[in-house]
Amino acid sequence: MNGSFTRIRGYAFAFLVSLAVGCGQPVGQVAAPVDAGTGGSSVGTGGAVGTGGSAPATGGTVGSGGATGTGGVFASGGGATGTGGAVASGGAIGSGGAIGTGGATGTGGATGTGGTGGRGGAAATGGRAGTGGAVGSGGALGTGGAPGTGGAAAGPIGWASVNAVNQNGTTGGGTTAPMTVTSASALTTAAAGTAARVIIVSGSLSGNVSIGSNKTIRGAAGASLQGTLTIDAQVNVIIQNLKVVGGSGGDGITINSGSHHVWVDHCDISDSPDGNLDITEAADYVTVSWSKFYYSTNSGNHRFSNLVGADDAATGDAGHLKVTYHNNWWAQNVVERQPRVRFGQVHVFNNLYTSTVANYCVGVGVNANILTENNAFIGVSDPIDSTGYSNAASIVVSRGNLYAGASGMTADKGTNVFAPPYPYTLQAASAVQAAVMAGVGPK
Repeated sequence: MNGSFTRIRGYAFAFLVSLAVGCGQPVGQVAAPVDAGTGGSSVGTGGAVGTGGSAPATGGTVGSGGATGTGGVFASGGGATGTGGAVASGGAIGSGGAIGTGGATGTGGATGTGGTGGRGGAAATGGRAGTGGAVGSGGALGTGGAPGTGGAAAGPIGWASVNAVNQNGTTGGGTTAPMTVTSASALTTAAAGTAARVIIVSGSLSGNVSIGSNKTIRGAAGASLQGTLTIDAQVNVIIQNLKVVGGSGGDGITINSGSHHVWVDHCDISDSPDGNLDITEAADYVTVSWSKFYYSTNSGNHRFSNLVGADDAATGDAGHLKVTYHNNWWAQNVVERQPRVRFGQVHVFNNLYTSTVANYCVGVGVNANILTENNAFIGVSDPIDSTGYSNAASIVVSRGNLYAGASGMTADKGTNVFAPPYPYTLQAASAVQAAVMAGVGPK
């Protein structure tokens, strides 16, 4: 009984002590106070600015604030009540992505994606900072234009581009306002003299026309001339985008008598009784490009297409007849002269040869100096005839040509070939056939 009573008194005393502690009364030794709980601390930061695709990126969404921190646990022994966590402020709005810049010449850059929105501060004690918006990728760089397949160029490549004989390149009529003609007589009148003119040929014309200096003769769609165009002792002439069919006699185009700085480009020249395009009598600084030469039938005795230098005895041609042929097509029924060269420094590159009836293609004549590069000879005989017309001074050097199904002569003669003094870019010979067939002729 006394033991029980003693235990009851002990329990009562403990109860009184705990009651005193709960009421914050200093009874006996008081437990150390517990620190107040800390509130949410830092403010959630907004999404970083997304940088640009072409359409402005949507800005970062407003970050949600950090949740209010929970108060301190009610501490035994009277710790002060913890203050609530401060509410984290929302993330700042991410600004839109900047506009991606397009690529250089060719197709434009793909549209860049905008920056994604920043996420707000996550709910936590002292809300964590919102993560910034990811940086939008800019517009991809546009790829440059692929090499042209024969579109009309701004100016010639080759000898016609060289500044010489008091003439800076070949510009024809330059930027003068075009005039249109619809008859050979009107073309003759417009093309006379030395005044700069750009003359558009429209329709089908017939007749022989002489072209004066500082002229551009350009065919409209479907334009043609049956007859001869003659450039005789003239300077700075362009003939472009025109179909020329031989008339009753003579060449399709004649460039002679010291004419210089002449560019024949994107023409279709056929069926001339003499040559399709002959360059003689000390003519100089000529480029022939992206043109097709052929005969419509496999008959007739003079299907000799292109002559450079008319006579072995014409020693006055020495030092002249500088001619570039590039991206041309000698096609069906051409028998010889693709070209045949005397005296001149002639550069033949990226041309196509497909006439299976030809006796030879490039003819190396007296005192000729010829460089052939990256041409495609397809199914032809004697691509390079270096023995039939040459002399001891003749030179021909070939580099990178393709001889597919070809037979006969291809050998070099001599080594001291001239170095072209102008810039040019060679296409692989394996790609020449497709590029030339797609690109030659009027455009």
